[in-house]
Amino acid sequence: MNTNGENKPTPAEVGAFLDHLALERRLSSYTKRNYGQALEKFFEWLRKDSGRNLRVDEVTKRDARSYLVEFQSQYSRRTLRNHVSGLRGFFKFCQTRGLCKVNPFHSLTLPKPDKPLPKFLTEKQTKKLLSQPKEKQDLKEGVDFLASRDLMVLELLYAAGLRVSELVGLDYGHLDTVRATVKVMGKGQKERVCPIGKVALTTVCRFRDNFVPEASHHSPIVINRQGGRLSSRSVQSMIKKYLRSAELPEDLTPHKLRHSFATHLLDNGADLRAVQELLGHSSLSTTQIYTHVSVSRLKEAHHLAHPRA
Repeated sequence: MNTNGENKPTPAEVGAFLDHLALERRLSSYTKRNYGQALEKFFEWLRKDSGRNLRVDEVTKRDARSYLVEFQSQYSRRTLRNHVSGLRGFFKFCQTRGLCKVNPFHSLTLPKPDKPLPKFLTEKQTKKLLSQPKEKQDLKEGVDFLASRDLMVLELLYAAGLRVSELVGLDYGHLDTVRATVKVMGKGQKERVCPIGKVALTTVCRFRDNFVPEASHHSPIVINRQGGRLSSRSVQSMIKKYLRSAELPEDLTPHKLRHSFATHLLDNGADLRAVQELLGHSSLSTTQIYTHVSVSRLKEAHHLAHPRA
């Protein structure tokens, strides 16, 4: 990277800033590289725009806004936001060392980040995934521990829209067999009650009766062969295995069952605020992304089926 010399577009302060990132803030080499490239591109653009190498204290808010406007068409919103983050950090570094009076990138309005729609399984794909443990069990004589346990895991994830961490944290004391609900400890230690439905409840009770009839209120629901609490990583590996056997995309992680849960509820007329409560979202805006999924599916159906689409 150019850091010295009168004819170089990048000022010498950039080298000190990048050393600061690596040595004092201990940011990754990946971040240091990206910020370095962002700074080099910015000062190269400044030189071409002004016809000379500007000092750090000569860069204005107008320069920052012009750069943002020009590069919006060249970079994705995410990349542009990362670039501006590096530039803002650089000028803050210079400001605290008396190298410039203002940070031209401070409070600069950025384009909102792209929000990719969550991936999910269709209802047909979900049914196929949930059938995999049963198909495995049908190949064996008697009741198989792994197939029964795995079916219970899949049923609970989909029936209640649980995060994997919430699932593996469940004890039998959290299960209400009368109301068919589980009490879940979510993010930020927020507790909520999730309906699981008759099918999942039956699966849980059958597993307990067959394999852990002496389970206490403090016993974990989802266990390994030794009776210990199953890890989140084991759940992830298990679901990948069943996705493979169902010939479904393996990048559909356990969390995608949560996405599927929310999308299917909204597709079938559930109230958005009710889905927010079920998912344990603190903000309705977090839940609203699933309405976009439902609308996009409606648009696709309209496009495929309507004669004037």
